Amino acid sequence: MRPIDVQPLIADPHGTYAALREAAPVHRVPGSDGNPAWLVTRYEDVRRALADPRLSLDKRNAKPGNYAGFSLPPALEANLLNMDPPDHTRVRRLVVKAFTPGRVEKLRAPVRRLADALLDAIEPSGTADLLTAYAGPLPITVMCDLLGVPQDDRPDFRAWTDALITPDPARPEQTRDAVGHMIRFFTGLLAAKRAEPADDLLSDLVAVRDDEPGTDGDRLTEDELTSLAFLLLFAGYENTVHLIANSVLALLDHPEQLHTLRKNPDGLTAAVEELNRWDGPATLAIRRFPLEDIEIGGTTVPAGETVLLSLISANRDPHRFPQAHHLDLQRSPSGHLALGHGIHYCLGAPLGRMETEIALAALLERFDHLELAVPRDQLKWRPTIRARGLISLPVRWSTPSRTGF
Repeated sequence: MRPIDVQPLIADPHGTYAALREAAPVHRVPGSDGNPAWLVTRYEDVRRALADPRLSLDKRNAKPGNYAGFSLPPALEANLLNMDPPDHTRVRRLVVKAFTPGRVEKLRAPVRRLADALLDAIEPSGTADLLTAYAGPLPITVMCDLLGVPQDDRPDFRAWTDALITPDPARPEQTRDAVGHMIRFFTGLLAAKRAEPADDLLSDLVAVRDDEPGTDGDRLTEDELTSLAFLLLFAGYENTVHLIANSVLALLDHPEQLHTLRKNPDGLTAAVEELNRWDGPATLAIRRFPLEDIEIGGTTVPAGETVLLSLISANRDPHRFPQAHHLDLQRSPSGHLALGHGIHYCLGAPLGRMETEIALAALLERFDHLELAVPRDQLKWRPTIRARGLISLPVRWSTPSRTGF
């Protein structure tokens, strides 16, 4: 099996994955660091692998010389994306105790107020980069509020996360600087929560870390606590930013679907699921490492080598979703893998869904007519195989409506 070029996966991911699915279920590819990995493209193989306990997320099970993702220091590395049971089970259980559905639901009204305020700010101009003015600020503000990051102490997480997800090979110091900033920030923030606890998620996690362990010995280490704070803020907003922007672009590209949604705003919840299936921001699941030689799609992957599971390819597999390349907001896309599957299913899925639904509702209610402000072929995507997100989304709008979609 010959290695394939990853550049087409960046330039035309859906078209490239369609060809790869048709050719074979598993392909040998170079990771973003040039080291080899096995890429899985078909729905049934991806879904089965996501829940296979023989596929480890722990980097200690990786064979040297294989792709292992970007490296972080221990203070940020000890998070759920690098853990297997029983540590994963223990830490996730502790996080769920603080990250309750009730706390997420209480955010619904504040999220809508925030969306309206962001639209108030840009409405008079008639045009804006929707990514930087709306899709970006909304999730980061929500997540900072949930975690309890003080209003006057919210650094530029966007620059930090960009330095990690799309590093500039010519400037490796940017990634090192971003990691250093994150460690210093979270160390100081957690110290502040210890000194003055508040009604927020980080204060709850600090309490979990500092309280006496329960009967099962449940307790967070200091590195686990810091890593969780990093993960919740890093992953808790990044994907939502791009889901909102990708969804807006998908609707603009499919005016008949946008018209249907405007006529039936009650269908927005289901529409968000289809939009996530059709062009979700998470292109690949977190890399995995077989604990033993394992067969995937008829290919034997040796123990310790890297497995990349393509979520966006699985979600366009026509054997699972009829006319999978068509956006259909009337579809019932149950079973899509945009948020994962199994024990590593996205912890923040309810929050991300709610934010996207409210962001789209507020936008469509505000403006009767919304369109791209630049030719479609001028839009640029982030140059990475790990995520599917625009660099900018310039739009313009006409006279606002207050009567509905």
